[in-house]
This record gives sequence, C-alpha cells and structure tokens, in this order.
Amino acid sequence: MRILVVDDETFIHDIVGEYAKLYGHICDFASTGVKAIELVKNNDYDSIIMDVMMPDLDGFNTTRRIKKMKNVPILMLSARHSEEDKLLGFEMGVDDYMTKPFSVKELMARLNVITSRIDKAGGQSILRYGRLVIDTMGRFIEINGERENLSVKEYNLLLYLVKHENQVLSRETLLDAIWSIDFVGDVRTVDAHIKILRKNLKECRSYIKTVRGMGYLFEVDN
Repeated sequence: MRILVVDDETFIHDIVGEYAKLYGHICDFASTGVKAIELVKNNDYDSIIMDVMMPDLDGFNTTRRIKKMKNVPILMLSARHSEEDKLLGFEMGVDDYMTKPFSVKELMARLNVITSRIDKAGGQSILRYGRLVIDTMGRFIEINGERENLSVKEYNLLLYLVKHENQVLSRETLLDAIWSIDFVGDVRTVDAHIKILRKNLKECRSYIKTVRGMGYLFEVDN
C-alpha cells in the first residue's frame, strides 16, 4: 500500500512511517495541504492520512480539493473531538475519522478497512435505477447524466443498499458490512453517512428511505 501522510508535525511522519514500513507499506509525506494536493496530482495513493490543523490550507479544504481530483480513501486525524468537526469531515469526503492521541496499530487497521472494500456487482458494470446510474467499474455515479463524486464509504454504502434493493437493512447490519466488525464507533456513524449520501444523491435522495425503528431501505420511486 502506498500512503500519503499529511501533517505539519514531523514526529507524526516518523511514527506512522516507521510503523507502516513494518507492514511493507510505502509512505510519502506532506507538511501542508498545498503540497499534498501537488503530490496527489502527480502520484497514485491507496490511502491518505490527513491532519486537520495545518498552516496554509486546513485538512477539510485539502480533502475537498483532493476528492475532486481522485477518489482515494482518506482517514482524517485530528486533535478536534467535537461531533461537528467529524460531520464536517464526512461532508468533505473523508472515509474515517480518528482523534489524537491515537494508536498507530488501530490507525493502520482502519486504513486496511477503508482500502479493502472492493465492490462486486455480479459482472455488471452499469446499474440503472430511475435517474441514478452507478458505474461499478469506474466507481462513480451519475444523476440525470451529470457525474457526482462520492467518498469511498458513501459509494460502498450506496452499492450495498442497492444490492439489497427493497430489503430493510438495520444500522448494525450496515455498520458491520461497510465498516467491518473491527470498527470502533456506533450506529450514529451510519446515520451521518446516510445524511451526507442523501445530500449527494440530490433529486434521487428519496431512493434511500428510513424505516422507523428498523433501519434503511433502497427503493426507487415509481
């Protein structure tokens, strides 16, 4: 795995770099958001570790710009613990969020999770649901012919719902399927991602329905 570590604290570079090397991973490093964007333009990464507080461009806006270029998994690493910051990170497209201080072992485990979710759609590369088109080869969606970019987690969540069309899925089921049983968090993570996914689905947001007391259902409106 090739990882980009974006943090203005060099000791984070050293810690993550040394630990990643033990697992055979390669790390590149950036101390600013601007440098990170430049590296992403010229290289392909399997995942990115993104700090929030940086001197030139914060992690939220750096993430937003990177996601417009490439759909690479991003784990946000921050000293900010508030729910608002976490939700903002997810809205910008991050696929996971950890707070400092952190366990490097857990960090690497979470990176493995967000990079290992590869969709399988029974050989079909194009799935059509009303105004929504899902390209499973390109891992992007189109709504009314216009391409929309989703984070890795949003895409995997949508595809899982689609593959279980007309079936009510509990929050626990979705959490286990998309985040794996090793994820440290609760079902509110699912709710937060559903909220962001609906926003990105625009006029197709109604395809994801809430079944009170049970979970979520993908159903195309007639």
